[in-house]
Amino acid sequence: MRDGFIKVAAVTPEICVADVDGNVNRIKENMSLADSENVKLMVFPELCITGYSCGDLFYQRTLLEKAMSGLKSIANESAKYDAVFVVGLPLSHGGKLYNVAAVVSHGEVLGLVPKTYLPNYNEFYEARRFTPAPKDKVLLDTSLNEHDMCIFGTDIIFTCDAIPEFSFAIEICEDLWTPCPPSVRHCINGANIIVNLSASNELVGKNSYRRELVTTQSARLYCGYIYASAGEGESTQDVVYSGHNMIAENGIMLNESALYRPGYIVSEIDVQAIEAKRRNMTTYDVPELHSNYIRQTFSLNMSETKVTRFVDKAPFVPSNQTILRRRCEEILDIQSVGLKKRLAHTHCKTAVVGISGGLDSTLALLVTTRAFDMLGLDRRGIIAVTMPGFGTTDRTYNNAIDMIDRLGVTLREISIKDAVLQHFTDIGQDPEVHDVTYENGQARERTQILMDIANKENGMVIGTGDMSELALGWATYNGDHMSMYGVNCSVPKTLVRYLVSYYANFQADETLREVLLDVLDTPVSPELLPPKDGQIAQKTEDLVGPYELHDFFLYHMMRYGSNPSKIYRLALIAFENDYDRETVLKWLKTFYRRFFSQQFKRSCLPDGPKVGTVSLSPRGDLRMPSDALADIWLKQIDTLS
Repeated sequence: MRDGFIKVAAVTPEICVADVDGNVNRIKENMSLADSENVKLMVFPELCITGYSCGDLFYQRTLLEKAMSGLKSIANESAKYDAVFVVGLPLSHGGKLYNVAAVVSHGEVLGLVPKTYLPNYNEFYEARRFTPAPKDKVLLDTSLNEHDMCIFGTDIIFTCDAIPEFSFAIEICEDLWTPCPPSVRHCINGANIIVNLSASNELVGKNSYRRELVTTQSARLYCGYIYASAGEGESTQDVVYSGHNMIAENGIMLNESALYRPGYIVSEIDVQAIEAKRRNMTTYDVPELHSNYIRQTFSLNMSETKVTRFVDKAPFVPSNQTILRRRCEEILDIQSVGLKKRLAHTHCKTAVVGISGGLDSTLALLVTTRAFDMLGLDRRGIIAVTMPGFGTTDRTYNNAIDMIDRLGVTLREISIKDAVLQHFTDIGQDPEVHDVTYENGQARERTQILMDIANKENGMVIGTGDMSELALGWATYNGDHMSMYGVNCSVPKTLVRYLVSYYANFQADETLREVLLDVLDTPVSPELLPPKDGQIAQKTEDLVGPYELHDFFLYHMMRYGSNPSKIYRLALIAFENDYDRETVLKWLKTFYRRFFSQQFKRSCLPDGPKVGTVSLSPRGDLRMPSDALADIWLKQIDTLS
């Protein structure tokens, strides 16, 4: 359970209707998964001890008494395992019959949670037999536990004493399908995981809707959601059940069973990530839903949880190609509309963009042309300035010229060599010394040219730098760091590549596509050092590390507030086939060192559109002091290996 990962399972045993002994035995067989899979929370379907489809047999005392003895047997079995189990059964109490979920662990029944909403429409007749959950919580005098008393009610949150973030509450089947599911109240009062014991029959299209319900509820409540549904054994008379099991977290489906396949699914829910999201949401509270919940504590041993869930090495980039194309179009629209508004507000008819032939400036130019098209402005009002310097190669120069020509914007070519050499003379810099002054002097000269052209043409300088560069401080202060509107400021480097690729493949004509594809194939470089044999000599990722690693670090640090040890652990899983441990650790340390030391650059960024959930704007998402120390983060990294 280290780093907040809780191994959970949703199980559909092979149930026989009214065969309590057989059902209990099959439930017990599945409980052994707690050992073999290291599962800490296991959820079974609704009324699984008796079967959901018993109909009027639920009125029979024989069945009800057998169900209670079956629950006691399951509770006794739970003493063998270091886990919590949730099973369903009918319960007679106070002259009424309830559809309940029983929570058992270490030989004890921790609580009995009745179903709130009883469907009594179409093929469902639950209100014929069962009573909705009462409002009050009571202690039942039962023979289930050694002390005979057991809590009964809906407002119960079951919490692990070793990991308080591991807390769950229960709703049962129809509860989720209602306008105001109990899970809303449960989560507002502190539950991080919702378990749902279900007997949802199958109809055409219903599985898709059920999936949407589970993922959407986990997204809006920032919670884990475990859904365990009845299988084929319940398929009697007029309805069929498919055993549709799901495990979701924060809107993401972690695992899902195939229909009509009895068995189980397993995954890990990250309760630390859930807590982090909620801490960040100042509106995550509904005071009128606060209730006097019972906190029922259970004990588990702190054990290692092997992470088997998918860890995306490119979290900013959707893996589904259809979603990726749609996302690219959305981002280009956000960037273009943001720039369109700024141009219209300032009455600018001219935009100035520095074009290097690299990815970032290419994306900025594409966005600018879209904004001009939206405004109905002539693209000739876009002044694309290429500024060859000491490190410019023929490849990037030619790509810049060709791109400008094929987009129909205005070209200006201004060499910076003479101006920079004069500047070096003025400040006493030896041009043979290729240090930071040598590099930054070129970057600032380029920015000065762009700013002055914008003044001269009554225009606006469009910034090209991306979010990954800002995270690392890989920008020259008051050089490429500065602009009048930075269209790429919240687009990570890994996503820039896909945006340009999307434009090349779906929006560009054949001649422009050819240029864009070559830009995509060009190594990332500021081109501030002289070429070697005509080729780029300065490759950014050789100096600061792979951007795919840094974007991964940035995402998990900013989105979930994860500590370095957890990020390192996840990175080793995500990049298992790409980087060894030493490489990941080296660049993780570089990331934290640079992220903290370079905040002063981010504290004075120009405006730019936010396009995703992670942004480094000092006016929006990151209010970070420029002089904060990174010591506690770096010391934690030093303990890793």
